[in-house]
Amino acid sequence: MQTSCLSLYNILFYFFQKKEPIQKIKAGTILFQEKDSVEYVYLILKGSISLGRVHLRGKDFILKILHDQELIVEYQLFQTNSRYQFYAKAMTDCEMILIKKEQFEDLILTDPEAMNAIIKWLSTSYLKAQMKCQDLIMNGKKGGLYSILIRLYNTYGVKTENGILIDLLLTHQELANLTYGTREVIQRELKDLREKDIISYDNQKFTIKNLTYLKEVVDCQNCSLEICGLN
Repeated sequence: MQTSCLSLYNILFYFFQKKEPIQKIKAGTILFQEKDSVEYVYLILKGSISLGRVHLRGKDFILKILHDQELIVEYQLFQTNSRYQFYAKAMTDCEMILIKKEQFEDLILTDPEAMNAIIKWLSTSYLKAQMKCQDLIMNGKKGGLYSILIRLYNTYGVKTENGILIDLLLTHQELANLTYGTREVIQRELKDLREKDIISYDNQKFTIKNLTYLKEVVDCQNCSLEICGLN
């Protein structure tokens, strides 16, 4: 297969687009729960999906948000009786291609381009996870919030006359779930940022007015967009 230099997403889309139908998923739909047996790898054509865990005490943690042209592979590859490590929930209406686990793994094992692509994809995913841990450990709850706002900017930012609009509906609770904090703490920090005219919040969407301020507080390393996102 002539797929040199293509990403894993592009390889999967090329291979499966004519074999599997496009599924339309409504916002709020649960794709799978933590510990469910693995059936599919999900190719996101349009929309946003949150991946997370619910703590024993009921606290919801959003580990990452995936969007257009990304894939969901949340299990140990090539293991028998594999189970999903997190839950997956549609945040918006989505269009997806569902690929059977066995078909996905067979392609990886038999196609050198696919194998090279998944190695690169996994190494990038590992680095992203390390950077998120660094932000939370080194900068605390406030820095964690600022880091998430920067990642939202990188992933969903749209330039407007008022600043950079984060074109994703987010409640204060969902933002708290992303930063592993409480809604009350997040609300106080957001109020402080609004009073300093760093951000604004209207109709469940944030606008970042002063990105430099956020980056200076967290000692931003200005990583590439491939690394510094919510995915």
